[in-house]
Amino acid sequence: MSIETLLKKVKLGSEAAFPKKEFDRRVGALQAILRKKGIDLFMTSGAENIFYLCGQQTPGYYMFQCLFVPAKGTPFLVMRGLERFNARANSYLEDIQGYSDTGHPAAAVVDVVKARGWKGKKIAVDRNAWFLTVNIYERLSQALGKTLDGSDLVESLRRVKSPLELESMKQSGIINDAGMRAGLAAVRPGVTENDVAAATMGALIAAGSEYLGMEPFVTSGPRSGHPHSTWRRRKLEDGDMCVIETAGCYNRYHVASFRSVAIGNVPQKCRDWYKICLEALETGVRAVKPGVTAAYAHDAVQKVIDRHGVTDSYRKRLGYSLGISFAPDWGEGNILSLNAGVNVELKPGMTFHVPITLRDYGKFTVAVSESVIVTSRGCEQFGKVPRDLVQV
Repeated sequence: MSIETLLKKVKLGSEAAFPKKEFDRRVGALQAILRKKGIDLFMTSGAENIFYLCGQQTPGYYMFQCLFVPAKGTPFLVMRGLERFNARANSYLEDIQGYSDTGHPAAAVVDVVKARGWKGKKIAVDRNAWFLTVNIYERLSQALGKTLDGSDLVESLRRVKSPLELESMKQSGIINDAGMRAGLAAVRPGVTENDVAAATMGALIAAGSEYLGMEPFVTSGPRSGHPHSTWRRRKLEDGDMCVIETAGCYNRYHVASFRSVAIGNVPQKCRDWYKICLEALETGVRAVKPGVTAAYAHDAVQKVIDRHGVTDSYRKRLGYSLGISFAPDWGEGNILSLNAGVNVELKPGMTFHVPITLRDYGKFTVAVSESVIVTSRGCEQFGKVPRDLVQV
């Protein structure tokens, strides 16, 4: 039986995360932007943007894939031939062109563009995509000539989540809580960071999580004083701080949280700094509301940090957008950050992770966070795990 015959046995959209009308709405919104800007054809190879527009998802996005969205008409995909089975199941697209493992993906894209009469038209390329390599981009440019910059066109639509997206994120929040509770319960003297990570990951998966855009962070003692360190077999000891940052994933939508555990007799400085984290987080959650800017929320928390004299131990943005993610990240910080100078107005339906971390570099970290939805009156948090410093 031929591959084409086998492909047709896969029902379109049989594993799609959302109904077809949700993807049609998203594509329609992008097409309106394309027509307004005079763009004939938009190309994106970003896994998140492809998923947003058509539902296609696969861990195999390390092989180049490209979604084409014309200003008028139906989108189509060019991708590794092996991935067409996934694409039919996860999307409602009829038009999926595959290339062989012996061919070059850029050549396959160019062939399709030429064969369909798009060469010479106004083509915009999403230049922010993780896997649009220099090599592929240069080959496309040589073959297609000058293209327009299509960066941030889809991202502008992804900032505000639809009701269906928010439903998925609420499920992610429930899943994430399960992972966090299991991780916190596993912390005690004598266990390893790996034991805590295993409990966290096992509970996340058991609660329904898909594979994550980034692994949880589980770190302890002096190692916790290094930003973005995670488990590496260290045994937890009396006097350690252990910090856990997790995320749950449902329909590719992520929700994250940060919590801290004091093991035995930790330095008083850890407890004092954790109180500052709690104050800063509460300030940040109150400041995330419709009508203010992303910078306003960041600046409100920065004032708390500065007033307590711990500025050098903070050194970060307040938070970042959450939503669709594939590795290497679980956030949407490329879409919108809660940071100084970011004068983008916050609107209902935006979602953020708001992590507050204070580090005595090379000694310890204390941290606490919430993931929140901007509502018409302020914001609502996804998680329900208490913020108190856990003592074991």
